[in-house]
Amino acid sequence: MSKLAVLIPCYNEEMTIGKVVSDYHAIAPEADIYVYDNNSTDRTAQIARESGAIVIEEYRQGKGNVVRSMFRDIDADVYLMVDGDDTYDAADTLALTQDVLEGRADMVVGDRLSSTYFIENRRAGHNTGNRMVRWLINLILRSDIRDVMTGARALSPAFVKTYPTLEEGFGIETEMTMHAIDKNFLITQHNVDYRNRQEGSISKVDTMGDGFRVLKTILALFKDYRPLAFFSLISLIALVISFVLFLFPVLEFMETGYVTRFPMLIVATSLGIISFLSGACGIILDSIRKQTRILYEIELTRVNESLGKRA
Repeated sequence: MSKLAVLIPCYNEEMTIGKVVSDYHAIAPEADIYVYDNNSTDRTAQIARESGAIVIEEYRQGKGNVVRSMFRDIDADVYLMVDGDDTYDAADTLALTQDVLEGRADMVVGDRLSSTYFIENRRAGHNTGNRMVRWLINLILRSDIRDVMTGARALSPAFVKTYPTLEEGFGIETEMTMHAIDKNFLITQHNVDYRNRQEGSISKVDTMGDGFRVLKTILALFKDYRPLAFFSLISLIALVISFVLFLFPVLEFMETGYVTRFPMLIVATSLGIISFLSGACGIILDSIRKQTRILYEIELTRVNESLGKRA
């Protein structure tokens, strides 16, 4: 029997964590259910432990830090990561693991947005944010991921043990998605029903603050994963502005034989230099990225061999 680990990052979820743990115990009694408590100030850890979960404290605040510890600490044949707020149906999310167990996927995305999310979720800013992030990620990576920031995912050991967790907060889902696409992991997507939080259960997501941080994460990952496109875009913008500004001194010289707009000429020249340097940076960093990708593939092969021997 394959070993299943259910991973539940938690912060102040005393109202729902007991039901979440009990639901997974009921439908997957053979699973190891881990609740990583991230400095909760309520009874989350106590209730999770009483419900039969393996409770581990993570003292570094932020969901990304929790995921980093989970992935480093736990060995399993398939990992199911879910939230502790009882917004997912346990049977729906458990079904995600089948693709991993059958070798069809390294990451199975629990797609809320194609299911009941926009009906159940009453936070308008979250709806808009999810749509925007999905559009940006698919544009940057030329992909077709339907739900980038879902908290429900099934993951393979190869993905978990080679995933470099850099994000510390709520941008972790976006980072995981971009990493899986960029490194050509097998990805499948299945609808999961989403239900709104229980009355009195409060979301920890700051719509504006965390939304801004997610956009910053996307911009940083765009630079890291597609440096040639990122710096070429900067180069093109600088070149166009430089060309437009340079036209005025040139036209003035053609009409009068004099150049009086020296500040504009200096700015235009500076932007031309910036355009050249940005393009050169993109080419160099793209070459470095390709070499890093080669090293990652070598490491992934080594990890896969190690996991095969362990099995």
